[in-house]
Amino acid sequence: MSHLSILTFKYNLAKLRFKPDRPAVRLLSSKDRQPSDLTMYKLEDEEMRKVFNKIAGERGRISRADLQALLQRFDKPDAMGEARRMICAADSNKDGYMDLDEFMEVHRNGVQLGDIRRAFFVFDQDRDGRITAEEVMDVLLKLGERCSLEDCRKMVKEIDRNHDGFVDMDDFMAMMTRPRKKA
Repeated sequence: MSHLSILTFKYNLAKLRFKPDRPAVRLLSSKDRQPSDLTMYKLEDEEMRKVFNKIAGERGRISRADLQALLQRFDKPDAMGEARRMICAADSNKDGYMDLDEFMEVHRNGVQLGDIRRAFFVFDQDRDGRITAEEVMDVLLKLGERCSLEDCRKMVKEIDRNHDGFVDMDDFMAMMTRPRKKA
């Protein structure tokens, strides 16, 4: 592009910016930004202990077999390899297990937005962008929890901010990132 073409382009761009008969343009705000998957959300220690205890098998530590069984219940491909990689990444004392301190260290800085999105799709099994009470019940059963469909409907209703009977990504994000009430 020649210098003359660049100058003409800049001139025409300047004319567009300062045209008096053009409607005023709204400046972008922080609300207009796209969230980054690198955004971190701090999780509460008590919540993380509950997750750890749900996964942990023998003597309060997570073994490769514990993780593999969990991943297999969710039909994850290469559950064995993934479990091995997870233990290797977290096992700072090299005993072959993940204890509570190691688990907490992995999550010390929080959870990335992308991880929360992936968690949403664990529940949204049919990938329609909504979580139903039936999908909640299915995931809870895979986690070894017993919960009635009616209880799952109550959970969905509690999280469902637009009252459409489903948990969408916005509802899920709000639930996962809101501060917990202290009991």
